[in-house]
This record gives sequence, C-alpha cells and structure tokens, in this order.
Amino acid sequence: MRLHLHLISDSTGETVTTVARAAVSQFEDVVAVEHVWFFVRTRTQLDQILTIVDALPGIVVFTLVSPELRYLLQEHCRHRGIPCVPVLDSLMNELTGILGSAGRPQIGRQHAMDDGYFSRIEAMDFAMRHDDGQFYEELDEADIVLIGVSRTSKTPTCVYLANRGLKAANIPIVPDLPQLHMLERLKRPLVVGLTINPDSLVHIRRSRQKMLGIDGEDEGRYGGDYADVERVRKELVQARRLFARNDWPEIDVTKRSVEETAATIYQLYQARVDPDVEAIVGSKETEEGTED
Repeated sequence: MRLHLHLISDSTGETVTTVARAAVSQFEDVVAVEHVWFFVRTRTQLDQILTIVDALPGIVVFTLVSPELRYLLQEHCRHRGIPCVPVLDSLMNELTGILGSAGRPQIGRQHAMDDGYFSRIEAMDFAMRHDDGQFYEELDEADIVLIGVSRTSKTPTCVYLANRGLKAANIPIVPDLPQLHMLERLKRPLVVGLTINPDSLVHIRRSRQKMLGIDGEDEGRYGGDYADVERVRKELVQARRLFARNDWPEIDVTKRSVEETAATIYQLYQARVDPDVEAIVGSKETEEGTED
C-alpha cells in the first residue's frame, strides 16, 4: 500500500525524518511517499503545506516549537480526520514528569554549535588524518584504535564513531608494519580488533578488484593473491592471534552493519571509561559465563 508521509519541521527535519523512516521500515507491505517540509516557521508556509496534505492525505509527522503553528496543524488535521503525530511530545512529557520542568523549547537547539558540535568536528578531522595507519606516532591521542585486515570496514566505522565525538584511528594489519609494534605499547586508547568470515572477505575483495578493473594477475595492492582464499585465511588467523596475544576485544563484522559494529565498540568504550557501566557489563558477562 502507498502511504503519503508528510514530514513537517521548523528546523532541518533530521529528527522527524529519522523517526518516521525507522517506524515505516517495520512494515514490509508499505511504500512510503515522503513529502518533506523543513524550516516551516510561518503561518503562510503552513497553510501552503496543508493544501497539499488535503490533496494527498496520509499521515502527518511533525516537530514544531511554535504553539500557534502546532495548534493550527493539529486542529486542521483533526477536522479532516488525518492522523497527526508530534514525535517528541511523549518523551518531553516523560522528562517533564521526571525533572519537574517543562524545559525551554527552542528551534534547532540540538544543532547548536556547542562544545559537543566542535568535539564531533575535531573527531572527524582526527579520523580522516589517522585513516589507514597514517600518523601512527600520534595514536596515543586517540580514544579508540581499530585494527584488522584489509576490507573489514575500519574506515566507515571510525567515521561513525567520530560522529559521536570519539577520536578513532584505524590500522591495517600488514606484515612487518611498524604501527603494530607501537599498538602493543598504547595505554590510553581502547584497541579493538575487527575480523570477518574468510569466504565473505574473499567475496568483498574480489568485488573490490572488479570495481578497480584489476584481475588476479595484476600487480599492486589489490592484485596478486589479494583475494586468494588461502591468503585470506592466513591473514585472519594471524590477526586473531595478535588480538588474543594482546587481550584486545575482537568483533566479527561478517553479519553486522557499520552502525551495529560502531554501537558495540561504543559500549566497550563506555564500559572502559565509566565504572558504573563497566560493573554492569562485567556482571552480565559473568552471568553468561555461568550459564555456559
């Protein structure tokens, strides 16, 4: 079924779009037709949108701070029997009950250029500067260092972590690479090893070669035996031995999205820096071990 989705926001619309898409994705038989309206801050703008909502009824999802615009939108939809959902109201009401304050609504407050914003920008710059083993002498400045063989999603995972304000670097596992010796001496960063199923890695590497127009006989980084099954297995075995020898946590990315991998790493990092989280995680691991 086709569903007209009217997404209305007085700011960038990032929140309302993310929430709406996450909800609709849970319904396999729905084809969402998005009508996105950002920076809606005047009654004239809202009236123009409501004309389209009337012509293409579906569901309205919104984040509006202005009491006047909220009232006009909700009353208009109520009279016409069009579902209208304020995505943040339930959470805001719960927070008000807990904190005893209604807060001070402000348009786009979450996008303000505060310390958190500049922290994310700095983390992004760090991830780009320290991608693929660059400037390894600065690794002790990192919050997280990811290591793994080629094509284990190290770079996109670092970028995702940077968006959360964490300085993440990544090091490829290559024989005789000096960075690997330095990693064993690091104290400040959380070092995490990424591994993957060998068959999946072979497929990914062959796809990479094909995309670059390289066949198995070509020389260079992506040629030779780069996607050979035996070489891949050997690389992965060496990598896992390295992780085990240094007691670094290991994550298998075979069936994980970048977001899932980053979320797991973020939890490991939280457990490392927050004693309360570490106690909970440690307790859970102990319980699981007892059950086994």
